[in-house]
Amino acid sequence: MSYSLKQAAEATRKSKPTILRAIQSGKISAKKDDNGEWQIDPSELHRVYPAASNDDTRTDAQQDNETVNETALLRREIEIRDERLASMAEERERERRQVEETISDLRRRLDAEGEERRKLTALLTDQRQQPEPERKVVHHFLPWWRRFWPGGS
Repeated sequence: MSYSLKQAAEATRKSKPTILRAIQSGKISAKKDDNGEWQIDPSELHRVYPAASNDDTRTDAQQDNETVNETALLRREIEIRDERLASMAEERERERRQVEETISDLRRRLDAEGEERRKLTALLTDQRQQPEPERKVVHHFLPWWRRFWPGGS
């Protein structure tokens, strides 16, 4: 036995346009009979949409109450996630400050090391002004006997 579009909507508690859209999109396979009405196989329908049970006779007040409860739960979940997000942001800010302090300390140390290296280099390479070496004055007009004398030039 096949369902008509109306019977399929009643069997699943969905609207007729919802069932028709599912047929047109290919989610549910169905055939048109000689009168141009849709014939939907029940197994095909219930593969996509579960059958509505007879004991599903909740009132609108019960459904509204469930919606309110779900909304409250979702709001609480959002609050918890917001708290987690805020704590993560605080943690990231704390870590960023620690990293900045570490970088600042390392820069200070590097500058101090560079200054110390310059001082040590200056000590190792004597950079004082060196006096100019004395020049010997050679007199070419010395007596001949002074040229052979010790200390003579």
